[in-house]
Amino acid sequence: MRSAWQDMPQLRVQQFAERALAEVPVLAEDILREIRREYPTVPLALDESGEPRALIGIRRALEHFVDHLGQGLDAPEVPTRVFQDFGRGEVLQGRSLDSLQAIYRLGIRLSWRRLAVIGTQMEIPAPAMYELADAGFQFLDGLVAESVRGYAEAAARRAGERLRLQRRLLDLLLSEHPRPPGDLNELLADRAARIGWTVPRTVGVAVLVRPARSAVAPAVGEEVLLDMDYDQPRMVVPDPDAAGRAELLRRATAGWSGAIGPQVPLTQAVKSLHWAQSAVALMERGLLPSGGLLHCTEHTEALVLLPPEELIEDLARRRLAPLASCGPTHGRRLAETLLAWLETRGGAPEVAGRLGVHPQTVRYRLRQIRELWGEDIDDPDSRFELELALRTMRLRGELGAIPAG
Repeated sequence: MRSAWQDMPQLRVQQFAERALAEVPVLAEDILREIRREYPTVPLALDESGEPRALIGIRRALEHFVDHLGQGLDAPEVPTRVFQDFGRGEVLQGRSLDSLQAIYRLGIRLSWRRLAVIGTQMEIPAPAMYELADAGFQFLDGLVAESVRGYAEAAARRAGERLRLQRRLLDLLLSEHPRPPGDLNELLADRAARIGWTVPRTVGVAVLVRPARSAVAPAVGEEVLLDMDYDQPRMVVPDPDAAGRAELLRRATAGWSGAIGPQVPLTQAVKSLHWAQSAVALMERGLLPSGGLLHCTEHTEALVLLPPEELIEDLARRRLAPLASCGPTHGRRLAETLLAWLETRGGAPEVAGRLGVHPQTVRYRLRQIRELWGEDIDDPDSRFELELALRTMRLRGELGAIPAG
């Protein structure tokens, strides 16, 4: 089925196109002037000759569209490079595509007004002009699509470059290095500046456990450095004790498990990482709670006593050897009583209250304890080592639930 535009005599179509083409230079100037009036903050980049690149793009788009009119109203191919460059420019300027799309719509509206005037003067049938308007908006869609393509390519390159630079910064932060603090601070500041990261005074380093391989990265924002390339992603949190930071992390890591190490000076971030890694290892063994972002500073006892297993086990063998002569059940009760007494240094009633037993039972057990350990029970160093061994047993779940002192 032929269209109204195709039904017009070819000579008339050619005359319309020639007249429209003659007005393109003035129309392009008018469009750019209106853009500058409505969007004064949009920068006006110049090409090598000093002419505004936007003006060149408008003029080329208009010429391209009008030249195609004699071939019908099928949407012509868009001049790709210049409009992709416009999209790339929005990325470089740190803007979204919203303003650029609004500018395109303004341009097509002004162009249509001028073409409508020409059509009226030349008595072009209304159905043909409607088809011309549709073709114009299809052409606009093509311009937008090319700009979106350029924008996406530039955004991907920028994101990839930022990720590369961020990884270099994280490698420097989270590795052992012999550099003097002054040199390290200078290098950190340089690498941070390359990604626009404000250098904090202190940091806390978190290690995360993925809930699933396909889990979406936590939305922590650009202030927090997040590296998802590890099996257990790492996160560098600036000034973790700052107001609102803990709540931000809690919301961002919902559904994730992990641990955040203690707050340390920036140049000692690797120390915070080590504590977070230790905490995650204990979480995976079921010795620390999981299901959220655990703060190492709230589990100091477990982190100090549980990792050096060989040392603690040797200490327990030596200091708890007297219990070997007791049966398992009675030996555990004596150990629980001894720990409650060491933590409180109270009398039988206080120890009995912690254990939930009768004071006379505690007196009986304490007499047995003194018989088993003899004078060692009064030696401060021996008592300290006994308490370390027994606290570790409690953390491992090898003793009953004795309230911590």
